[in-house]
Amino acid sequence: MTRTDEPFSGVYPAMTTPFESDDSIDFDQLRADAQRLADAGVDGLLAVGSTGESATLSHDEHVEVVEAVTDAVDVPVIAGAGSNNTREALELSRRSADAGADALLLISPYYNKPEPEGMERHYRTIADEVDLPQILYNVPSRTGRNIAVETAESLARHENIVGYKAASGDLNRIGDVIERTRDEEFSVLSGDDFLTLPMLSLGATGTISVSANVEPERTVALVEAALSGDFAEAREVHEELAPLVRALFEETNPIPVKEAMEIRDYGPAHLRSPLSRLSEDHRAELAGILGELEGEPTEVQP
Repeated sequence: MTRTDEPFSGVYPAMTTPFESDDSIDFDQLRADAQRLADAGVDGLLAVGSTGESATLSHDEHVEVVEAVTDAVDVPVIAGAGSNNTREALELSRRSADAGADALLLISPYYNKPEPEGMERHYRTIADEVDLPQILYNVPSRTGRNIAVETAESLARHENIVGYKAASGDLNRIGDVIERTRDEEFSVLSGDDFLTLPMLSLGATGTISVSANVEPERTVALVEAALSGDFAEAREVHEELAPLVRALFEETNPIPVKEAMEIRDYGPAHLRSPLSRLSEDHRAELAGILGELEGEPTEVQP
């Protein structure tokens, strides 16, 4: 793959966390899944992000997942470590670093909706105290507030803040961040699978991807083609993946992707409450799409 000079480049699946029927973490399946993805040629893994149901994990479980993934693979492991409480985010960041994480993904503070000054202080506090590469995570659909472009631009000058996961769905805002941080050692990564190709065309350097959990090779092929300038090939792969990407967001992430994992025999679809299993209609649609990607029909029991 053609690489950029940016800190993060390529494909980083946002891993699911497999649970047994009693809600306990299936660590054997977690390690097997990490190895499967690494063998598929991804550039790194994200553990305990939103797709990993981090909101329902205790801090001890969070650290145990990071330890299991880092022990299972040789590729870089990014740990989701954010919180709407700066002290809690700092503690979790420190513990993730001690658990072997190579980098941190820090969601912006949710629910309490800080103003730009508070947002910047939150991130600088963690960056000043934890000596790991850190990625800002802007996902206003979950947090209720965007990270201001000016805040991202300012934070990009901090030596430990080296990336921005963009999941706002706003290409104007994303393009502005890319333009304003172009002179820094700073990566902008897609956090919306359906916008990965457009973002790469604007200068993003990779993706933290949900769909890469079930189609890692195709996702790698898309990003590889785009980073090497072959947008015709990238567009072809994008179109192959488009039905799957749409299906994976028919219901709240990670409900559909965990169902897809079970259909592919990559892990259980069980989710912790309050999330529920994918609806029967969407499950049938998803199974059909996965079958087409494999070149044969796939059936799944309701």
